[in-house]
Amino acid sequence: MLVIVLENAPPRLRGRLAIWLLEIRAGVYVGNYSRKVRDYLWAQVQEGIEDGNAVLVWRTNNEAGFEFETLGKNRRMPTDWDGVRLVSFLPPDTPESGQDP
Repeated sequence: MLVIVLENAPPRLRGRLAIWLLEIRAGVYVGNYSRKVRDYLWAQVQEGIEDGNAVLVWRTNNEAGFEFETLGKNRRMPTDWDGVRLVSFLPPDTPESGQDP
């Protein structure tokens, strides 16, 4: 099983993914494909994401039972802690001191 979640993606990319995957919510695509197809779909996302962001999650045989990749600007960044992938949060964008927001 694989899941792709898009935010701020161009309509042509969303349409391309809808050919292969079921869009169960706006920007949330699910399917059950091989690694080769998963890599192909992720390459399509990388080429077409523009200013948006995306995450790819798939089932695998590790302690967590899944693996994931992210793409684009997002506060949530994957980090590796002794072989376990977790998500860390970057601080929110704040205006520099002395400047009006």
